Amino acid sequence: MEGLGLIFVIILGVLFVIFATAKMKLHPFLSLLIAAFAIGIVAGLPLSDVVEAVNSGFGGLMSSIGLVIIFGTIIGVILEKSGAALRMAEVVLRIVGEKRPQMAMSLIGGIVSIPVFCDSGFVILSSLKKALAKKAKVAVTSMTIALSTGLFATHTLVPPTPGPIAAAGNIGAEAYLGTIILIGIIVVIPVIFTGYLWAIKVGTKMKLEGEDKEEEAYDYEAIVKAFGEMPSAAKSFAPIIVPIILIGLSSIITFAGWNGTLASIFLFLGSPVVALLVGVLFAFALLPSYDEETLTEWIGIGIKEAAPILLITGAGGAFGTVISTTPIADYIQSFGQNTLWTGAMFLIIPFLIAAALKSAQGSSTAAIVITSTLIAPLLPDLGITGAVPLALVVMAVGAGAMVVSHVNDSYFWVVKEFSGMTVTQAYKAQTAATLFQGLVAFIITFLLWAIFV
Repeated sequence: MEGLGLIFVIILGVLFVIFATAKMKLHPFLSLLIAAFAIGIVAGLPLSDVVEAVNSGFGGLMSSIGLVIIFGTIIGVILEKSGAALRMAEVVLRIVGEKRPQMAMSLIGGIVSIPVFCDSGFVILSSLKKALAKKAKVAVTSMTIALSTGLFATHTLVPPTPGPIAAAGNIGAEAYLGTIILIGIIVVIPVIFTGYLWAIKVGTKMKLEGEDKEEEAYDYEAIVKAFGEMPSAAKSFAPIIVPIILIGLSSIITFAGWNGTLASIFLFLGSPVVALLVGVLFAFALLPSYDEETLTEWIGIGIKEAAPILLITGAGGAFGTVISTTPIADYIQSFGQNTLWTGAMFLIIPFLIAAALKSAQGSSTAAIVITSTLIAPLLPDLGITGAVPLALVVMAVGAGAMVVSHVNDSYFWVVKEFSGMTVTQAYKAQTAATLFQGLVAFIITFLLWAIFV
């Protein structure tokens, strides 16, 4: 099968994934694999080629980013359980100042969510958020929006968060992780600021039921002391900062074309797998003790958290490989030569696909994985190669995966329940904020493409 018929089959496959995950509540792992086999068979590929494409797609992606995702989740668990995440929040609060509590909360969320899932990050920082709201005498809802949007921004845009890493692997950009981190930071700054503006413009006008009574239960100093002895700021930030620096140095060396023993060493240390492993080693310095609880149970929790992401990502790789095995690439190439959907205009496609998937089935990570596998075969044929263009494609996918967080998103309910908002308030606070954040992220991405590509 080829031409428009093949396009129609692929669209049906995507619709099946959306329906199965959103309506039937089937796990994305199985829905992606079923769709992959179905597309390959209906498209007329030899059955042996379908099996080969599924196996190679799943295994190939695991070989490139599987360990990176596992190391990232282990770091996140250690930061959460050791108190390092709370220490980072304290440091940011001191730097920004208590006179700008919403800004401090936005930045805290943005930093913590790089290694820690936004759901976990919100739970960890929820009591701190309420205590700080009481201390600064500002509306709890404004602090809630600032924290939730800060966490959500880096969750979809900045590696080593699993979603962006998976997208990089799917489109063949894992070697450009340093560039993706740099551009992700550039894009995420105005996105976090958008959430901050929403917090002070909308959140300050929203009053929670029983807010005055609840505030009496939260005292900032008491919450910090209750956690016990926390690690130092240097130890807390090291598991995040050191891998980013190593990956960044590797990217600079590659770009500059430097050679020699020292360059080879830093290229080795800057490969994503090694850099994240170094981050894990730095995270070990945060452990309160070296026993079965920390060395087995904590790390085991990290591995368990990585498992569903690995499965979805691998299934997404299989899905994308089956699509790329069909004649779709040749058709797209001939079609792309006579269309406006090239260059910066192409970014609209991954943005809209990811937004549709996010809104339909709720998971940002699943939306990122599925979208990146769908668009991967198109990129070489449209001439989209190299570090900066591929990094901006990752940003476009991440921007779409922010639009929007609502009732089918677990994060929506975490924010609602831990803040005490009603569903209507949560829609106004969380859902509307993520809509504007996603749009701002896409606009910045589009402008960066126009400037640098």
